Amino acid sequence: MENAMKHIHRTRGDRVFDAINVAALCLLLAVILYPLIYVLSCSFSDPLLVVQSKITFLPMQPTLVAYQRVFRNELIMTGYQNTLFYTLLGTVLNVAVTTMMAYPLSRHGMPGNKLIMKGIVFTMIFSAGTVPTYLIVKATGLLNTMFAMFVPGMISVYNLIITKAFFEGLPEELFESARLDGCTEFGVLWRIVLPMSLPIMMTIGMYYAVAHWNAYMVAVLYITDQDLRPLQVILRRMLKAANMDMSADEVVPAETLKMAAVCFATAPIVVIYPFIQKYFVKGTLAGAVKG
Repeated sequence: MENAMKHIHRTRGDRVFDAINVAALCLLLAVILYPLIYVLSCSFSDPLLVVQSKITFLPMQPTLVAYQRVFRNELIMTGYQNTLFYTLLGTVLNVAVTTMMAYPLSRHGMPGNKLIMKGIVFTMIFSAGTVPTYLIVKATGLLNTMFAMFVPGMISVYNLIITKAFFEGLPEELFESARLDGCTEFGVLWRIVLPMSLPIMMTIGMYYAVAHWNAYMVAVLYITDQDLRPLQVILRRMLKAANMDMSADEVVPAETLKMAAVCFATAPIVVIYPFIQKYFVKGTLAGAVKG
């Protein structure tokens, strides 16, 4: 096969097309990466040089003064702990509930599964809106509790659909063999389905984790207790204030603080993603093509 591929004749048009594709992808990569590198460089550069717009690509006169100001603020560290807790607990609950709902919907023998699925997709297109959802959260006593951060959006319809598609793509013979051996449906899910579903579990887990980590509007609507606010709300307040509890002999420009705060807030997701990216494409595209 490899020898056959080597002897395939490539026309001039093919080479031009490949060159245009490579150039376009390189340009797109530069457009995406440059703002990220610029923000990171500014966060580590001398604040005076940042204010004077002298930073172009790499850090100049590296310093950690902006990060020192960020870490010195107790509200930020409290928000960081809250966000970490919301992300971990919320992601575990989201993945568990999504899996328990997707599995029975993926079984063809379940009565009414098509009707239920149509109703779920309908909620994806026509949502209740902010005010009705707020009234429900208030009526159920979830306001100013940690559960308000993940219970209202416990299941994502998109994540449910791709999880259901993944389960449907598993060999039916495995389910039949497990049932012949005396497994209950829960036993089939726990012993057969979940061990084979690591790609989709990691994929929807990443989706849920990113949503919880970046949660802002949910916290603004449902959380007024300062001790329960997540990191994003506190960072937003910090950036609006421009200065945060600074001493008289040390002033860090708001622009530098913004850069450091953005890097600080996005670092965990950026660090985690490379370890699970190998599951991402496989989990997202599972069930997209049926033979």
